[in-house]
Amino acid sequence: MATLAKGLAVLGSFGEARPSMTLSEAAGATGMSRAAARRVLRTLAGLGYVAQSGRNFTLTPRILELGFAYLSTQSWLDRAEPLMKELSHAVQESCSAAILQGAEIVYVARMPAPHRIMSTTIAVGTRLPAVYTSLGRIQLGFLDEAELAACIEESRLVAHTPNAITDPERLAERIRQDHEQGFSIVDEELEKGLRSIAVPIVTRSGVNVAAINLSSHASRASTGDLTDRFLPELQAVARLISRSLP
Repeated sequence: MATLAKGLAVLGSFGEARPSMTLSEAAGATGMSRAAARRVLRTLAGLGYVAQSGRNFTLTPRILELGFAYLSTQSWLDRAEPLMKELSHAVQESCSAAILQGAEIVYVARMPAPHRIMSTTIAVGTRLPAVYTSLGRIQLGFLDEAELAACIEESRLVAHTPNAITDPERLAERIRQDHEQGFSIVDEELEKGLRSIAVPIVTRSGVNVAAINLSSHASRASTGDLTDRFLPELQAVARLISRSLP
């Protein structure tokens, strides 16, 4: 199990900020010794998940098999994607679905808007801090007090914008309020100009599985627009998706 954990740690250390790494960089990113990182990278290369060019290691397309294996087990996505596409087209804004993984969200479906919203590209597999996204906050509300406190402690509470909440107690209170009202709005906290509203996807017994949201630029939608125009349609889609869950 320790070897598997090390392999996953190395794979997880690759990303937009580190598309390729040397042996030393991989060791530093994972906290391993150079010898341990070398063994792991050689094993991953032998399995076809990483490739080596000179001193640099990069992921290979085979890594997509792991992601597709997960997505293929999520039957609710088959129901969600056409509904999300229809909703995105109707409101002319981006519609996304994400799961909660630790202190981050992972996008599992995305219908982009015809106009750019964020400065960075969001795609399936993109990770963002849960505490600064509506998709994350609405799911964090399903955690118990100890789990939520641990997640907030693990998160980097950085003032990405003047609106960002950086006080742990205020953040926990906001998450609880969002959970009680059944939706979460994040107003220009992750990036200036970005507003979004999210609702949870739950099973019939009330277990949180994921969340979906609509995102818009502040110049096109006020927070009032999010609740008045977007929320009813978003909730209707969430109910339809939730009905496909056991």
